[in-house]
Amino acid sequence: MSPGSRAQDFDCKRCGACCANPDDNRAEQFLDYVEVRPGDGLLEKPDLMRRFVVYNADGIPHLRLHQDGRCLALRGKLGHRVTCTIYENRPTGCRRVEAGSERCLGYRRERGLVAET
Repeated sequence: MSPGSRAQDFDCKRCGACCANPDDNRAEQFLDYVEVRPGDGLLEKPDLMRRFVVYNADGIPHLRLHQDGRCLALRGKLGHRVTCTIYENRPTGCRRVEAGSERCLGYRRERGLVAET
């Protein structure tokens, strides 16, 4: 976490920046953003698998993305009001992002979202 920031200072329900494939990945045409691993919950739910999981050329499952690079499970507008429709079953990679961490702040900067204070 950055100095002086606290997790409660960041409202993930108003952000969603971490739910979009980073620009550097997209620039390299790397469209596999969040890997879905066994035990994440998503792979055990066929209905969610069909809607939200895609396999890359190597057969590795990842979250499906909109054409604009946002996760298909994200609803709402980045920086305003968002919700994750698979929150309880979100992959490990999603669970690792901590509100207010350097990773979080980097995603927010990339999407033009000002850090909350």
